[in-house]
Amino acid sequence: MGEIYRATDATLGRAVAVKVLAERYAEDVAVRERFTREALAAARLSGEPNIVTIFDVGDWNDRPFIVMEYLGGGSLEEKLRGGAQPAQQACEWLEDAGRALDAAHAHGVVHRDVKPANLLLDRDDNVYVADFGIASAAGLDSMTMTGTVMGTAGYLSPEQAQGERATAASDRYAFGVVAFELLTGTRPFEAESMTAEAAAHVYADVPSVSERLASLPRELDPVFQRALAKDPTARYPTCTEFVADLRQALHEAAGMTRRLDPVPVQPPASAPARSRRFPVVPALLALALIAAGVLAAVLLTRGGDAKPVAQTFIRTIVKTAPGRTITQKTTVTTAPPSAPATASAGTNLAQGKQDSDAAFNLIRAGDYAGALPLAQKALAELRGTGDIYEGYANFNVGDSLIHLGRCAEGLPYLDASERIQGHRGEIQRDRAQCKNR
Repeated sequence: MGEIYRATDATLGRAVAVKVLAERYAEDVAVRERFTREALAAARLSGEPNIVTIFDVGDWNDRPFIVMEYLGGGSLEEKLRGGAQPAQQACEWLEDAGRALDAAHAHGVVHRDVKPANLLLDRDDNVYVADFGIASAAGLDSMTMTGTVMGTAGYLSPEQAQGERATAASDRYAFGVVAFELLTGTRPFEAESMTAEAAAHVYADVPSVSERLASLPRELDPVFQRALAKDPTARYPTCTEFVADLRQALHEAAGMTRRLDPVPVQPPASAPARSRRFPVVPALLALALIAAGVLAAVLLTRGGDAKPVAQTFIRTIVKTAPGRTITQKTTVTTAPPSAPATASAGTNLAQGKQDSDAAFNLIRAGDYAGALPLAQKALAELRGTGDIYEGYANFNVGDSLIHLGRCAEGLPYLDASERIQGHRGEIQRDRAQCKNR
């Protein structure tokens, strides 16, 4: 449809991208209108987060052009040439793109062609949504005739594939297809022809993500069942909520932990010996040793008038994550038991998670003052657990403080969050926000 040049804004000394309508289309009134439509739709959204900014529009030799922000990191389409992307990275990109699409929808703009090629990256790997060329914006005349299919076959919502009008829910469906592709390296309904792929969006069942790529957890399947629902009203109401559920499913799957009972380092001589013949397999041998240790521990604590004594245990933690199993052993010396504990750590952990989620919901609603005390309460309940929610709670406190103009107080919480969660795009954005003040 056109040519794109990297150019220099001589006045401001910055790199820009200039999109010029191809000469062979310049005389076609309908195409010129569509090109102008892109400029109007995108300009309307300029300044919104993660949307390519439009600087200028005009004509050159009777060929319309658009001057826009230059992004030098390529596109997600190029990233996908290397196959499935790491889940953490995919979620960060999806958060960026989802934020942009939600903002566009709030302005009454429906993109109608969400796909990896239209999701551009800057040098810091942040995603920006581009090419609103076939967008449907409230207040702009429609160029789509009834029954006309506009979009790209691999990402068409069922309603678009049937020639119906695209809505914000259609964009969210395409966004779900992009997410599926980022995680698995393939589109959910890939077919030999565009017609067959478009038809599959209408009639085929949503495939299992975990069956498409064995390293992905089954917890993701219900999330995509909703994101790619045939009925637009059954889909997620926002892209942000979809990404939040993706992250939650991944964390739940990666955080499944099975804790075995404590095993004394040296079982006492009084412990009765028990022997069974087991195949010489390391895993079964380990289980036999654990069982013997558990029995010894029971005998120690149920010995009539015997007084409880301090003991040293090996605590074994087995963590399962997609594609790997991690076994950790730590030595713990316990003091003689006294009065029973009044509350378990699990109680505080459960309450902390609940309070952290509630604080995050207030943050999403823009109520940072209301979120701060709840986030601080959650952090107090979660501190020292090492759970991923402790990372969330630290971020919620830091994010609230920074949005309330208290950067010096908020930044240490971001550092603590990053130590638990690892690199996150929103942490970097909050730090950048503080630097710009």
